[in-house]
Amino acid sequence: MTASPPPTSAVAGLPAFRAATRLRGACRMLILLAVLGAAGSAGVAQADTDADRARAALRSGEILPLARILDTVSRQYAGDVIDVKLDRDDGIWQYEVKLLLPTGTVAKLEYDARDARLLKAKGHDLDRARKP
Repeated sequence: MTASPPPTSAVAGLPAFRAATRLRGACRMLILLAVLGAAGSAGVAQADTDADRARAALRSGEILPLARILDTVSRQYAGDVIDVKLDRDDGIWQYEVKLLLPTGTVAKLEYDARDARLLKAKGHDLDRARKP
């Protein structure tokens, strides 16, 4: 038996890419926390403080867990999450989600971390990716 040739286009390898990006997006914060915990510089101390604030906000119920936000995204839009950030903007916690749409374009979605309310959505073909 001969081995089949590797995919000739990026599209042929897309299912494996999607699985990898889902895992990467969902685990990004945990990896970041592990890296920050292992480092010992003053800049990391500030970042660690930010991570502690985020953890405290989650424990106190001030923000929703990432899994809840990802569930909301998947119910609202077709596509694959490729990046997630949790930021505090003007005193309001927000999840910023980058979504690879079925058309191959990337959309940026911003959700209120308290209630998963969509605050902002940008991207080409976003209307076509919206689920009913």
